[in-house]
Amino acid sequence: MSKNLNLRYDIINQIIDSILNELLISPLPSQSALADLYNVSRTTIRHATQYLEEKGIIEYRHNIAYIRRLPTLEDKCLYIHTKKSHHNHYERIENYFKSAIQKKHIKPGDEFSELALAKNANVDIFTVREYLIQFSRFKLITALARGRWKLIEFTPHYADKLFELREMLECHALNCFMNLPKSDVRWNEMKILLQEHRALRDRIVENYMDFSILDHRLHRLILSAAENPFIDDFLELLSVIFHFHYQWDNSDLITRNILAVEEHLALLVKIISRNDLGAITELKRHLQTAKKTLLNSIKT
Repeated sequence: MSKNLNLRYDIINQIIDSILNELLISPLPSQSALADLYNVSRTTIRHATQYLEEKGIIEYRHNIAYIRRLPTLEDKCLYIHTKKSHHNHYERIENYFKSAIQKKHIKPGDEFSELALAKNANVDIFTVREYLIQFSRFKLITALARGRWKLIEFTPHYADKLFELREMLECHALNCFMNLPKSDVRWNEMKILLQEHRALRDRIVENYMDFSILDHRLHRLILSAAENPFIDDFLELLSVIFHFHYQWDNSDLITRNILAVEEHLALLVKIISRNDLGAITELKRHLQTAKKTLLNSIKT
């Protein structure tokens, strides 16, 4: 019973947020439509709308729910797991979307719906929309009518502009990293990454797929020194494009990863030895290689 009650509280709070953010406007969709939007049963929606009606937030006229007043934070249910639940939902759609691209279930040029993603990832539709909007800002996907989206084809021109921005951001972040105090724990994290790269180099042929994890960790660690949330958003974009091989021909992935591990090792050695100029040089070399391999791998 407590699980069902928690779910009802969660949905009530999500609907309140949706009204406040004008994602839901008057009149509200039918209970059946709301159940689809939030990926819950109509019974759960019925309990939620009853609560909103009792609070005077909505009123029914001819079986249609109209917003009577804007809700306030005081109208929300006291439910300590709501934020955690939303965070879990966000992680769920993030993991599903990346997996769908990696497995080519969603390919460049494909159209897909928010509702289908919500059902497949087992989250509500507004979490899906919030997640997709960040990629639309980078022109990776475009919004179509009625909750439909399209995955845009990745062109050489886009790749060139992307790497131009990537080099500026990562070189800035690396400069910030090289100026971190010796006591900063990230220096030790960098040493651990060096050891893990050396271990992977010894077994790269058998475990070449493990490189993407180390690659993400290294670049995330470098970018963390900038302490800039906009750069963090950019890292998420890179994660979708590079680590999940968006539109890549993976036939020579082993060869590419062998080379990339060596370039990472050269970069890590320069960073740990606090060779500023050498580190920047190795980073630019690595990014140029990544740019070349991506351009060669895009299916045109």
